[in-house]
Parts: sequence; structure tokens; C-alpha cells
Amino acid sequence: MNSDLLIASHPLLKQLPTHRAWVEVDLDALAENVRQIRGLLAPHTDLMAVVKADAYGHGAVAVAETVLRSGASWLGVATVLEGVELRQSGIEAPIVLLGAAQAPEEIEAIVLWKIQPTLCTLQQAQRFVAVLERSSLAHPDQKSPVLSVHLKIDTGMSRLGTPWQDALNFVQAIHQLPYLHIASVYSHLATADERHSPALWQQFDCFETVLQQLQGAGLPIPCRHLANSAATFVNPKFHYDLVRVGLSLYGLYPAPHLREVCPLRPVLSVKARITQVKTIAAGTGVSYGHRFIATQETRIAIVAIGYADGVSRLLSDRLEVSLRGQRVQQIGAITMDQLMLDVTSLPVVEPGDVVTLLGSTEQGNLGAETWADQMGTIAWEILCGFKHRLPRITIVADSLEMPK
Repeated sequence: MNSDLLIASHPLLKQLPTHRAWVEVDLDALAENVRQIRGLLAPHTDLMAVVKADAYGHGAVAVAETVLRSGASWLGVATVLEGVELRQSGIEAPIVLLGAAQAPEEIEAIVLWKIQPTLCTLQQAQRFVAVLERSSLAHPDQKSPVLSVHLKIDTGMSRLGTPWQDALNFVQAIHQLPYLHIASVYSHLATADERHSPALWQQFDCFETVLQQLQGAGLPIPCRHLANSAATFVNPKFHYDLVRVGLSLYGLYPAPHLREVCPLRPVLSVKARITQVKTIAAGTGVSYGHRFIATQETRIAIVAIGYADGVSRLLSDRLEVSLRGQRVQQIGAITMDQLMLDVTSLPVVEPGDVVTLLGSTEQGNLGAETWADQMGTIAWEILCGFKHRLPRITIVADSLEMPK
């Protein structure tokens, strides 16, 4: 069924206070992407679905429920509140906090909501122990650990984590602390999306050195993980016991040369309605600054979406969209709430017509990668940029659901 017609006629959308613009999330495509990625992994390798930043703008709860049904067994978040949101929705799968929590109230929430934190330094770990010691959640006579933790090693990202040269001492020190159970040791790759990157293999070698040192010291590590989306596609050597996949879940490739590894379907579409159609004379300027001036009589359509929704002003005069089965050009400066299209070539355009800005169309996919290239950024930023005044509408087998 044509999704434009489906959206235009669906009663759920008509019940919204406003339905000028929205984000569609295709959960069937998401589930298929999980299955494709799962097919790259050995049976013993788990899949962590990274659902931070509201699942890259797709809606964390709906995405988490779908990926867990489709083959993922872990969830990754960046903040404590992201983990709490998932727990409050009833999700019971392991949730790993990939960011570094420090404040006592964050640590208390982590314990209360059974979130598994990342520890980057001994000092941070000691803060956790101090909070647990004075909490009713831990008792002096308790023999078993109360909190599973994940130890991050910096092998060359130069971000979070203990330097790999100090990893053995770090892990040994954590192993001696009460109340903490080491669930995994991991690191993060900086250049996995680049072709023939020496730094990638240098990081791999550093991680391997750490693992050998831990094994030699008799320190049991239940889980080892290193791979992000790109590394998952590059080489099975990076898979270890778990891979952490974010971008590729949502149907995007970390780099063009990885497109042949497995087929992925874009999950997110962005759509908006035309609110007015008018004809302007040759020589008439359009939008702020008159950066576009019509060279002939031109029919323009005003669309109810703008940079406050996540359609960057940097796309002005560059953006192509799909309308009534054809590609049309955006013209003039994109404004906070609206943008303009040149629809002179279309025989019929009416207010209420649906414009597809991102997503699959009859003319092919309008991808976040194209926006990223035009803006000089990366696709991750595009996906995370769609604001929450755009409702998320989930699509499952040609039906629409409002997010819970």
C-alpha cells in the first residue's frame, strides 16, 4: 500500500492535535535489519542494540521492543534516564550504560533500576562502592555482588576508559572491590569505518594484549566486546562475545564500502504536508534574504516543516523531496517552521499533499547520507536531529500505531 495515502487517510493521524509533519518508523524494516546483522555473527556472539539518543531519533521503547524480539539480547544507552525510560516501559533485558555516571543520585538510580554501568577509572568505581555501602541495597554480610559492571579500556579512541597500558592494574583493582561483579571488558574503535586503517588494527592489537594479560593473571572475564557497526561488518575477528550495533540497525551503512556486506532497509522516513500553493512572477524573491529569485513564473508550495524540526538551514536550495511520485527541488532559505518547493513541473499540487523528505519513494531512497554530504556532517547527526515536536508514527505490516 502507498504509505503516503495510508498516512493521509489514517484516523490515528487525524486525531493528532497537529499533523503538519511527522516521522515514520518502519518496525518491519528494523526487525529485518536485526536479522541480517545477526546472520553475520557466530551463534555464541550476542548482539547489543544501541538505542541511545531515543534510538537515534526513532523512538527508544518501540525500537527496543522490536530488536529484542528479532535477535538482539542486550541494549545500550548513553544516560541513566534513557535506561530508566526503558525499565519503566517494562523492558527486562540487560541494559548497559555506555556513558560514565558519577553523581550519587545517578548511581542510586542505576542500582534501583538494574542498569549495568560502565566504569572507566578506579575512582569512579570507588564512588559506586561508597554509595552501595551506605545504601539499603547493600549489606556488609552480603557475599554476592549486587551490581554488574562493564570496564572500559581506552585502546586509542582517547575518550572514556582507562589507558590500555594500565588495564591490568585497573581490572585487578575492580576485582577486589566489594559489591561489584565484572560483567565485561570492552573498548571502542575510532576508525573502523575507514578503508585500510592502521589505527584500527593497532587498537585491535592493544585490546588483544589486554585480554592476554587478564588471562595470564587468572582474571575471569565473562564477556569481551570491541565492535561497533562498522567493525561488525569489517571482520569477524572484531566480534568476540558481543557486538554493539547502532547506526546499521536503522538501515544506514557506516561507510559506502560496507554496503555489500549485507542488505539493510532504511527504517526512518520524514514527511510533512503542503499548507499553501501559489504562483509568483519572474523576478520574485523567495524566503529570507531572497537567496532564490524566480527566473520565470514559478509555482511554489509551502511545506510545514523547518529547521526547528531538524531540517537544517544548511540544506537550503540543495534539498530534493518526493511529491506525487516526482522529485522536486526545495528553494530559498529553509525557515524555522516552513520550507518552499518549486512545483512548477507538477500538473496538480494541493494543500494537504504529503511530501517525503527522507525515506523510500517510488524514485528510490532519499537517504540521510545525502543530507549529511550536503551539510558536511555524518548520517548519525541527521537521524538524531529530528525534534520531538514531530510525532513518531510506527508502521508494522502496513498499519500505523501511535507511540506508547
